[in-house]
Amino acid sequence: MKKLGFGLMRLPTTDPRDQKSIDMPQMCKMVDTFLERGFTYFDTAWMYHDHQSEIAAREALVKRHPRDSFTLTTKLPVGGLKEEGDQERIFEEQRKKCGVEFFDYYLLHNLNTNNYEIAKRFDSFAFLRRLKEEGKIRHIGFSFHDRADVLDKILAAHPEVEFVQLQLNYLDWESERVQSRLCYETALRHGKKVIVMEPVKGGALARLPKDAEALLKAADPDASIASWAVRFAAGLPDIHVVLSGMSNIEQLEDNTSFMSDFKPLTDDERAMLFKCADIINNYTAVPCTACRYCVEGCPKGIQIPDIFALYNAHMKAKLLRSWRDPSGEQYRELVANRSKASDCVRCRQCERACPQHLEIVNSLKDAAAAFENCEV
Repeated sequence: MKKLGFGLMRLPTTDPRDQKSIDMPQMCKMVDTFLERGFTYFDTAWMYHDHQSEIAAREALVKRHPRDSFTLTTKLPVGGLKEEGDQERIFEEQRKKCGVEFFDYYLLHNLNTNNYEIAKRFDSFAFLRRLKEEGKIRHIGFSFHDRADVLDKILAAHPEVEFVQLQLNYLDWESERVQSRLCYETALRHGKKVIVMEPVKGGALARLPKDAEALLKAADPDASIASWAVRFAAGLPDIHVVLSGMSNIEQLEDNTSFMSDFKPLTDDERAMLFKCADIINNYTAVPCTACRYCVEGCPKGIQIPDIFALYNAHMKAKLLRSWRDPSGEQYRELVANRSKASDCVRCRQCERACPQHLEIVNSLKDAAAAFENCEV
C-alpha cells in the first residue's frame, strides 16, 4: 500500500461556514483521482464535518467503487460515550452511514488521560476485540493526543492493539505539549504500526512566513510548501501511512504527485525544516490545527478555530508592522450572526476536547481584547 492516505476531515465545501455543505462533485473527482493513482487508504470519523463525513464516504467512495479497491477507516467517539449500549449503537450506525459490512481499520478516537478513563469504564478495548472476532473490523487501534508516558501506559495495558495514530510533523517534533517525537518512539518501542495525522498541522505548514518559505523555495523552487511536511512524516522509519486532509483537487494532485514516487528527505533537508519550525513559532500566537473538536460541545456555539485563525493573522500583521490588517473586519463579518469571543462562559469543555491541549479560554480572552476591545 502506498503511504499517502486521504483524510476526510477537511473536505471541500460549498459554504466555508457550513461544515455540512460538502462539495460532492469535487469530492467524487478527488476520490476517483486518488484511486486512479494507486492510493487506497481513506480515513473518516463519527464527528467529522458535523457528522456528515461518513455519509460522504459512502456516496463518493463505497457506492462508486468495488469494496476490495479501497481501505476504509473510522473511529469510535470515546469522549461522547454516555451510557451502556452507546458503543454498539454508534458502530452499527457507522456501518449504515458508510454503507459497509466491515471496516478495515477501526480506532478508539482521541485517547488521552480523560478519554482513556472513559474507554476503561465502557470496556472499549474488549468491544473492539469482539468486533474483530466477529469479522466486522479487520485491524484495531486508537488515535492519541497526550504525553508519551500516557501512551506507554495504554500500550503496556493493551498489547492487542495493532497500530497507533499519532500527530507527527516537524513543527511539533520537539514540542513539550504535543511530544511528537517521544510518542513516535514510544509506539515503535512497543512494536506498533504508526499512522500519521496532522503532517501539515491543519494547513499551517502549507502557508509559512516569508522567511521560512524562502528557505524551502531556495532548496527546491518546484516543490510545494506542503510537500516538505508530508515527506518529513512519510520518511520516518516504520510509518504505515500518512494522512492528509485534502480540501480540493489541486491539493490532492500535488500530494499524489510527489508521493507516487516517494523520496525521503536528506539530513540537511530535515535540519532545514527544523529551522523553519523556529521561524514559525515566532509568528504563531495560538497553534490551533482547526480540527473543530472544540466547537461541537460549546454551549455558545463559538467558532473557535475561525476566531483563532483571524487572531493569528492579526498578531502576525502586528509583529511585521503590516500597513494593512483585514482581520478585524473579517472578525466582525464572522460574528455578525454568531457568538463572539467575549461570549465565552469559561466552561472549558473546549479545552477538554482539544487534541493540542491549548488554553482556549485564555486565548479567546486575548482575541476579544484584540477584536472587541473588551475584557472577558
